[in-house]
Amino acid sequence: MLYEPTLRRRAPAPLLVLLHGCGQGANDFAAGTRMNEAAEVAGVFVLYPEQNASANALRCWHWYAPTDRADDDSDAALIAAITRHVVAHHKIDPTRVYVAGMSAGGAMAAVLARDYPELYAALGVHSGIPAGHARDLSSALRLMSNGPPIGGDAGSAVAASGDGREMRTIVFHGDKDTTVHPSNGQAIHAIAGSDAHTCFGGRSLNATTHPDAGQRGFTRSVQFGAGGVSNRELWVVHGAGHAWAGGSTAQRYTDALGPDASREMLRFFLQHRLNESPQRRRERLAAAKSLKTCQTTTTMADPAGFKTRKHPPSHASKAARAPMGPTIN
Repeated sequence: MLYEPTLRRRAPAPLLVLLHGCGQGANDFAAGTRMNEAAEVAGVFVLYPEQNASANALRCWHWYAPTDRADDDSDAALIAAITRHVVAHHKIDPTRVYVAGMSAGGAMAAVLARDYPELYAALGVHSGIPAGHARDLSSALRLMSNGPPIGGDAGSAVAASGDGREMRTIVFHGDKDTTVHPSNGQAIHAIAGSDAHTCFGGRSLNATTHPDAGQRGFTRSVQFGAGGVSNRELWVVHGAGHAWAGGSTAQRYTDALGPDASREMLRFFLQHRLNESPQRRRERLAAAKSLKTCQTTTTMADPAGFKTRKHPPSHASKAARAPMGPTIN
């Protein structure tokens, strides 16, 4: 399923590939996350690949399978092929393609970001698992329950990529999640930073927002890059379980009381692109400085043109099923 925003700009649009979790499908995941509402405001296409029940009875992605880019039948290879198909057949900016997901979808997104760094510019993981720590179902279940081994090199497994580039990453995780241990979110965030020229000398800044008026509290940890652009963010939602923060109450695996993960992910993604020219990078960093993005508050620059709010307004949407090329079987 492909969501096409009605508010289109002349320039090629960004694309987000959003992967559902177990027991979900493309339609209910789109409704639960309310990502289409946020994407409409930002002018972003959203692609929702869907796992086939014949491949997995629970519709789980095979994120723990040994990685082999030569295997054209793997879930990762098929999703990458679908991504390329959509980019080729729609007015998409190939330097602004992002991947995100929840739970098993978040784990698969981490695999895609690691194995296809030439395709995806940034990664979002909600209640997910780091790539490279499980090789079969048994080890996957242990990782979900207990998190990565203490002292293990959790970050490098996620960051390792063909071009050696650190993947820009935003992570959400509830600290009361009993399905996927919260230490998994910490591990994904713990990617070793490679950009030494940060506006705060490479320091990660933490800010806590306390519960207020029916909204959950959360702690946000940010590492800034040059010009105040955030390279890594971790949102720990206090009191939340295995649920998409800020989602619709009409769907499963959502928590309407949390911060709006969909809008925050898009805000984060739109800071980043692949293969920026030096001139484009200077322009973006100059713009970021003018917006005073390098700060310790919990409100960041808003490159998408919208602010975080508990209940974003709904917009008229146009969802169309694109010719998907390879299917995920």
